[in-house]
Amino acid sequence: MRVQVDPSFAAGLAAALLAAASTAQADAPQLTPLAGAQGQPPAPWTVGTLPNQTKPVTQFSITTVDDRPALKIEANESYGTLGHRLDAEGPPARTLAWKWRVDQPIPTADLQKRGGDDTAVKVCATYDEPDDKVPAPDHVALALARLKAGTKVPAATVCYVWDSQLPAGTVLPNAFTRRVRYIVLRSKEAPLASWAEESRDLHADFLKLFGNETNVVPPLLSIEIGGDADNTHSHSLAYVADIELRR
Repeated sequence: MRVQVDPSFAAGLAAALLAAASTAQADAPQLTPLAGAQGQPPAPWTVGTLPNQTKPVTQFSITTVDDRPALKIEANESYGTLGHRLDAEGPPARTLAWKWRVDQPIPTADLQKRGGDDTAVKVCATYDEPDDKVPAPDHVALALARLKAGTKVPAATVCYVWDSQLPAGTVLPNAFTRRVRYIVLRSKEAPLASWAEESRDLHADFLKLFGNETNVVPPLLSIEIGGDADNTHSHSLAYVADIELRR
């Protein structure tokens, strides 16, 4: 039996499906562009520090490099991050893309040691991993960190780093806490003062670093950009541009 479809109904259905797709895309977590007037990064990007931090704060500012709006990250024996909170209720973002460059690296950095845990630039994704998935040895340290910070410190963070020593592809935990884990994307072979483009599968990277704890990728809490030179008492300069989340 042949079924005839009213052309107006088919057109209406197609329009409704397109509208639903557009709405879903609009609801996906979005990052406010690091652009606009030169000066301070636009809201909701916010500078973050360590609890009761007394050391200098890494400086973040919007500037223009090679005719491209960019975030300038300058660390001078300092620590700091620039974070963008996300709506955990929206559809999950799968890909994080950005461009970055390092103009002044930290040759004495050593991410394997607390005294060398510095990087000219890192791009991080924080996750709302359920506490019952966190291994028992980390529970006390995580609880103390949250008490000291006065807020819910993320239970899992993946950081992409540009390092001066470790080979690209190296995966390792932060020297201070295993709740933060690194993937080295660029190393000393990468040319300085030259833009490099990245695109990362957030789900795959989370499972690569935290898959021993859970096989479910938790909601994203925030995207963080950082640069620090406090442990090596040094100075660094880097830039990030065109950072965006894609479904």
